Amino acid sequence: MRKRLPVLSLSSYGVGWSANRRIVIVAVAVAVLLAIAATVAVLTGGGNSHHARDTAAPAPTGSPSSSEVAPEPSSGSGSMAKPPQIAEPVAFAKAAAEMLWSYDTRDTSRDQQLAGMRTWVTKETKYADWASVSGQVPDPVLWSRMADQDQHATAHVTEGHYPSAFQQALAEDPSAITEAYVYVVTVNGKQHIGWKTGGGGAEDRAVTLAVQCRPHDDCSLAAIAPQVTQ
Repeated sequence: MRKRLPVLSLSSYGVGWSANRRIVIVAVAVAVLLAIAATVAVLTGGGNSHHARDTAAPAPTGSPSSSEVAPEPSSGSGSMAKPPQIAEPVAFAKAAAEMLWSYDTRDTSRDQQLAGMRTWVTKETKYADWASVSGQVPDPVLWSRMADQDQHATAHVTEGHYPSAFQQALAEDPSAITEAYVYVVTVNGKQHIGWKTGGGGAEDRAVTLAVQCRPHDDCSLAAIAPQVTQ
């Protein structure tokens, strides 16, 4: 029986967030939800909500610590995609999800992967949760094992939308978004994985992202939400 290789995928991130970081992300993304306890529980509960296989698989153990800083790649950026110049939240979130679900250990080092991902994150540190993004990348040992097998993945995004709770909150208080312009977007798609022995497969993926899109400016990634919200 062939042993399954480690897979770079989205984790049930959020359990390790600090209280202050979680409050900031939720407050700026869906400020009005702070007054609605049930809705806050939906958006900030620990662990991904799984719907059969339409959510992301758990990330490998040994993921980076929340204090890990994105390194500067020594040469080039490998196969990492650059952030697009998109000013619409859903369109940007779809591009960001494709980036998160794609990697190629054949020509991209772990440092290059992290540095490339960092370029997608907002420069406004008050609203950025780099830990939730960097936490998607396996630790150096696992990345090395993946590279030994030429493991790589591509992604196909099928759709993106604002979760109903976010839409309701925004409808009840449209001005709540105007402090940080952080939008909550859920994206669904499929990740295709392969390695050098000819093996491969595909799995459904889903992720909820906090995306910052200030007026007259391109969007950037603020955080990966602690659970998938439909």
